[in-house]
Amino acid sequence: MITVIFILAAYLIGSVSFAVLTSKMFGLPDPRTFGSKNPGATNVLRTGKKLAAAVTLLGDGAKGWLAVFLALRLAPVYGLDETVVAASAIAVFLGHVYPIFFAFHGGKGVATVLGILLALNLWLGLAALATWLLATYMWRISSLSALIAAVFTPFYGWLWLKSGVLVAAVAAVSLLLIWRHKSNIQNLLSGKEQAIGKTQPGDAPPQ
Repeated sequence: MITVIFILAAYLIGSVSFAVLTSKMFGLPDPRTFGSKNPGATNVLRTGKKLAAAVTLLGDGAKGWLAVFLALRLAPVYGLDETVVAASAIAVFLGHVYPIFFAFHGGKGVATVLGILLALNLWLGLAALATWLLATYMWRISSLSALIAAVFTPFYGWLWLKSGVLVAAVAAVSLLLIWRHKSNIQNLLSGKEQAIGKTQPGDAPPQ
């Protein structure tokens, strides 16, 4: 029963969409109604409000970190092993992707995965972030950077995590993140994926 509570709590934490809440706080249109229709920091940035995008990024990352941090600290108190931590990591990611509070229409989970990784191991999170930054510097395509980081992250987990079940959880969220980017992969293959800072007609939010 305690294990179920851990997993459910992580899912509910993940279900809080900071893109939607931040947009309301800043008086911006719902990010699910314009651009990529993805409730994430990149789409919020299309409004031109950099502060709102930054708050979204931090919020989505913080909830991933919080869910795993709580599981790491509280699981031993209840005599639970790292399996519940791994399950909580996957649950908070699924909460972000399929949030119960927002009709199961969530984001792609890049910032949330980063928060999860930072909570599991600081060096693991920093390695994934450095990979994303390097890829962004080279190609300036956010989705491509996320995909490259997701490919390398299970290897980083194998290097820095001592638990096989936690490495498996890292691999699982990385694969789920890649799957959530399937439309971006199609756009990349067809040369239609947008670079950071560039927009197409129809991307602008309604005024």
